[in-house]
Amino acid sequence: MGRKVTLATCSLDQWALDFDGNFVRILKSIEIAKENGAKYRLGPELEICGYGCADHFHESDTLLHCFEVLKKLLESPITLDVICDVGMPIMHRNVRYNCRVIFLNRQILLIRPKMLMANHGTYREVRWFSPWTKFRTVEEYFLPRMIQQVTGQDTVPFGDCVLSTLDTCIGTEMCEELWHPISPHSQMGLDGVEIFTNSSASHHELRKADQRLSLIKSATTKSGGIYLYANQRGCDGDRLYYDGCAMVAVNGDIVAHGAQFSLNEVEVITATLDLEDVRCYRGESCQLQMGSECKPCCRIKVNFSLSSNDDICLPTSQPITWHLHTPEEEISLGPACWLWDYLRRSGQAGFLLPLSGGVDSSSVACIVYSMCILVCQAIENGNKQVLEDVRGLVGDDAYLPRQPRELCGHILTTCYMASENSSADTCNRAKELASQIGSTHMNLNIDMAVKGILGIFSMVTGRWPQFRANGGSHRENLALQNVQARVRMVLAYLFAQLGLWTRGKPGGLLVLGSANVDESLTGYFTKYDCSSADINPIGGISKNDLKGFLLYCVAQFQLTALRSILAAPPTAELEPLTDGEVSQTDEADMGMTYSELSVIGRLRKISKCGPFRMFCKLIHLWKDVLSPTEVAQKVKHFFRMYSVNRHKMTTVTPSYHAESYSPDDNRFDLRPFLYNTHWNWQFRSIDSHVANIV
Repeated sequence: MGRKVTLATCSLDQWALDFDGNFVRILKSIEIAKENGAKYRLGPELEICGYGCADHFHESDTLLHCFEVLKKLLESPITLDVICDVGMPIMHRNVRYNCRVIFLNRQILLIRPKMLMANHGTYREVRWFSPWTKFRTVEEYFLPRMIQQVTGQDTVPFGDCVLSTLDTCIGTEMCEELWHPISPHSQMGLDGVEIFTNSSASHHELRKADQRLSLIKSATTKSGGIYLYANQRGCDGDRLYYDGCAMVAVNGDIVAHGAQFSLNEVEVITATLDLEDVRCYRGESCQLQMGSECKPCCRIKVNFSLSSNDDICLPTSQPITWHLHTPEEEISLGPACWLWDYLRRSGQAGFLLPLSGGVDSSSVACIVYSMCILVCQAIENGNKQVLEDVRGLVGDDAYLPRQPRELCGHILTTCYMASENSSADTCNRAKELASQIGSTHMNLNIDMAVKGILGIFSMVTGRWPQFRANGGSHRENLALQNVQARVRMVLAYLFAQLGLWTRGKPGGLLVLGSANVDESLTGYFTKYDCSSADINPIGGISKNDLKGFLLYCVAQFQLTALRSILAAPPTAELEPLTDGEVSQTDEADMGMTYSELSVIGRLRKISKCGPFRMFCKLIHLWKDVLSPTEVAQKVKHFFRMYSVNRHKMTTVTPSYHAESYSPDDNRFDLRPFLYNTHWNWQFRSIDSHVANIV
């Protein structure tokens, strides 16, 4: 009957500028799609070069090598008899565009440039690309000679148009275009386009997957149609983790989907759909609107059919329920997959983590343990690439991990760095957790190094600073805390570089940081202390979410040592003990709770609040617990801390991006780092309104 079509979409673990690896993964996905009977294969955004090339997009080399990879794809017999939709940057009339190149049997059918650019949050696409603004317009693109030699074509269509095969019509969207108020699929659907494709490079954020799923379902609920969604997966070279979720939807229902988190480099999702289902859906719900689009789509005729003449016995994919991960599961899986990609691609042999026995460093340890679980599961499921990577890490071509604890002992070294201000409780908690996850654990004391540094200072100045508890000033107290913290950073890097050498093993270790997003927001850490590491898997996660994650680990991984860690008050343990007990706590030092910081952080970044507007919102949000005067004090205290310490964000460890209120200075939260910390005008506005309210 010629109405059932089999389509394929995929998630690929691409790596910026890894043209060899990217080519292999693209070709493998096409091969799998064909094996599954697909006649159309969709890949992620900019998959040939990788999405995260950043300013390398400005280089002509990047464009050249993309065309060289495209040439190899066109020449490969694997790409025959299937429409291939791949992503790469292309320069047209001296303007650089983010494009889809769609080809069939060594002929390029269409180059479709992106029309709506992502230029918010972590995205800076207009720095490298221009949007195609010529609605429903097609121009001629002159192919490079290397491509002409393969295709025999001098020019191909370039612009905003769709493909008309013998049996259906296919239109393209790209990532941001789905999220836009006027998405192309709405206009294309009214003009009879039945299949929509979306190639994305969409990164993970906690609780974001539900938004993405809702958008895709609604895209075909409104006017019917088939929607293919492809996404990148993994760490392609920076702070983002692209979380897959390749899926196929029809008429508002999900009929196939891939994993959100996985160590598989290539995942292909195929679905068989009945075009008559789309036509019947539209015939009932959209009949009056169909064909009303004022300017019809430009159509490229393709002498190819996605369906066969005899498909009556071919079963179609049925609607399924997608159970999304909880935030605790997301923390367990997302940063773990990001760490795995970073570790195996960095050429290092493992991680070193300063383990203090507190919530933050324990969370990092649990994420590494979760990574080891994922690795063992992947090997058990026959993932040869993961096994090869593990053997490369441990330096043993015959190694086969039997259980996560064993693997963790090879990959993770934990180190408790005690001082005279450390308690026995935190030491024991760190030791017990290390034992349960199986890490190689060390205990060392930093007092000798601290006294040596203070001795040098005393020899030069003739003065010996004292803690506040011993009669010292605030300046002395803070300086003594900072010396301890910075010594720990120096020792962490020393052991990371030479720890394996002492055991007769090759390679070095990546140092893991453990400052959470709330501490980064207020600057509640020492600049160049042991939060200064190579990478930080929790730098974009709030304290409250981390506590929930540790409770999940107790139940999921049976890590009972976490119970006492969760029960203990958060403390830096940098000031003297009182009768052997901790007297310093984080929340007392910061002057606010972690729960309050989480609210303030979201208002500052997501709601775009300055001091006055934040005060106006919080007097209502916190009216049951704080008076307007107390709210004003909290707001002013926060902005003083934030502005005094903002300079620390310029050197903060690269962190996994997980929260939309992250203060990451690199490219997400662009702010000054030299403020007038008095905020005179803003604080006067707050005070005048407090006076009126009271």
